[in-house]
Amino acid sequence: MWSGPRNVSTALMRSWENRPDTIVVDEPFYAHYLEATGIEHPGREEILANHERDWRKVVESLLAPLPPGVGIVYQKQMSHHLLPGMGRGWLGSMTHAFLIRDPAPMLASLADKLGRFELDATGLPQQVEIFDFVLRTTGRVPPVVDSADLLAAPEAMLRALCAALGVPFDERMLAWPAGPRASDGVWARHWYERVWRSTGFEAPAVARAQRLSGRLAELDALCRPLYERLRANRLQA
Repeated sequence: MWSGPRNVSTALMRSWENRPDTIVVDEPFYAHYLEATGIEHPGREEILANHERDWRKVVESLLAPLPPGVGIVYQKQMSHHLLPGMGRGWLGSMTHAFLIRDPAPMLASLADKLGRFELDATGLPQQVEIFDFVLRTTGRVPPVVDSADLLAAPEAMLRALCAALGVPFDERMLAWPAGPRASDGVWARHWYERVWRSTGFEAPAVARAQRLSGRLAELDALCRPLYERLRANRLQA
């Protein structure tokens, strides 16, 4: 599942992890991304100390045989973690889907966490690149889920996603126990406070126009065509 930050991606990971046939992998390339870019993120040194930094070894782990009783490995991938110098050949061994969010609230939420950042940190350029790669190499449009649709109708959207991926829907995807998981990356305490309190998908707040200014407004103008390109292919419940 290729996502950008602040897209409800951790809640969707919880949903899949609550299936008895599924294990999840939380942002496996995060440490490599931090080391290769030198970018400062909350908990940077702890992430580098506790997670694999060699992207090739990460790929090997993602391609490893499934454990007994497991039918699905769900990867929560941040698309901006797939850097230009990383190989793409392994992508052909995966089934791909995409999670998107309207840029305005995403940018405002990301700014609360990171302060100033550039377009690549949103993951949208990389999502479009990966989407095009999958479309070109498979000849099929991969499923795209808009987080607003997911929050508005969780069961309908999860059913649509499962159907698109060729796996049966499981009602246990709709709710999960609160709290942290052993599968969470060490960055969880910086990013997952709300998810730790959750037991399911939260109904969206009353929609209101997100007014951005300055640099965030500039980024919104760059993000919106990329978002709309992906949104044109979104799943309909």
